[in-house]
Amino acid sequence: MGSERRVVITGLGCVTPCGNSPQELWDSLMAGKHGFELGEWFPDEPETKGIVAKVKNFDPGELFDKKELRRNDVIVQYAVYCAMQALKDSGTDLKDIDPFRVGCVIGSGIGGIYTTEEEMATYRDKGNKRVSVFTITKMIGNMAAGEVAIKTGFKGSNFCVTTACASGTQAIGEAFRAIKHGYLDAALAGGTEHSDIGFCYAAFNNMKAITRSQDVDRASIPFDAERSGFVLGDGCGILVLEELEHAKARGAKIYAELCGYGSTCDAYHETSPDPDGKGGAKAMELAVLEAGIDPALVNYINAHGTSTHMNDATETKAIKSVFGEHAKNIAVNSTKSMTGHLLGAAGGVEAVVTALSVKNGKIHRTLGYKTPDPECDLDYVTEGTRELNITAALSNSLGFGGHNGCLCFKPV
Repeated sequence: MGSERRVVITGLGCVTPCGNSPQELWDSLMAGKHGFELGEWFPDEPETKGIVAKVKNFDPGELFDKKELRRNDVIVQYAVYCAMQALKDSGTDLKDIDPFRVGCVIGSGIGGIYTTEEEMATYRDKGNKRVSVFTITKMIGNMAAGEVAIKTGFKGSNFCVTTACASGTQAIGEAFRAIKHGYLDAALAGGTEHSDIGFCYAAFNNMKAITRSQDVDRASIPFDAERSGFVLGDGCGILVLEELEHAKARGAKIYAELCGYGSTCDAYHETSPDPDGKGGAKAMELAVLEAGIDPALVNYINAHGTSTHMNDATETKAIKSVFGEHAKNIAVNSTKSMTGHLLGAAGGVEAVVTALSVKNGKIHRTLGYKTPDPECDLDYVTEGTRELNITAALSNSLGFGGHNGCLCFKPV
């Protein structure tokens, strides 16, 4: 398809437990405010409480009428909302580009599980004739990308990446590659997830992945010795990716250049990362290699940082194996310390945060950190918001199944 092209981020959209726009999210992160609350997960067990990270004050009514809301799962509502927000932020509707050259790549780890649970209960309790005619289109994960295309008219490559908690990151990476190699000129890319149901909580809780803490300020504490699991959340993050020359020609505001992508698999275990961190390390190595930069330029990593014992220790080991002595000079933070773990949407939201960090020259703290862990001995930005002239940044996502994704950003 010709020579390789440069790809930039020109628009951002998000729905999160810490705000429903990039500015709201950024302000919350800069202020060190989390989005956690103690909630009741099971209606028949009101005494069973857990820390949750809920999206608040989300109103899809401005984009969907009542009939459309019945036809679309929350993951789709989130994705359309964020896509439109990102396009508005970019200052263009991209209609000057052949619609077959604009793609939509939106990941989701579990798809429309709210719909799946609801309609299975209807089938069990009320019989087959009461199952909604919209069930299939509401439950399949690819409908987020499909509905965004219907709303925008973009007819280029359109698909859903499903790699658990790496879904959003790998969706962005695949869209980046399509533009870089000339298959697309622009794309909407990111991740969406809605897991705010007792069924999801029970599944993660029973496998001991979720924190049992009842203290909202000590629930999601990545890299802390007392970490005990993640806080389950939901949301969405979408980026507008554009070929650099097109963005420059229209005078676009550019947040950052997306310049590298690494994708690997641990091939080790269904849920546990390879304790040597080789898969995650290789993903980072490949992202930096594709970016064509000296590894010493990387001075910020938005870590996967889930607040589980294995993830944080393994990710720390992976960073040290890639960067050696330079690892101690890299600022490493975890957005999940304030948003919780948004599963397939995490990489999308964290890419939004990384792009804002590059643009603004600031990084947020890792909130809640108090007790050092000898296995986690890097600079986790624990003192508060920090001014940082970012020369190159990575955003990591690691998913069940051993899926590893890493994106490399740099200033333009």
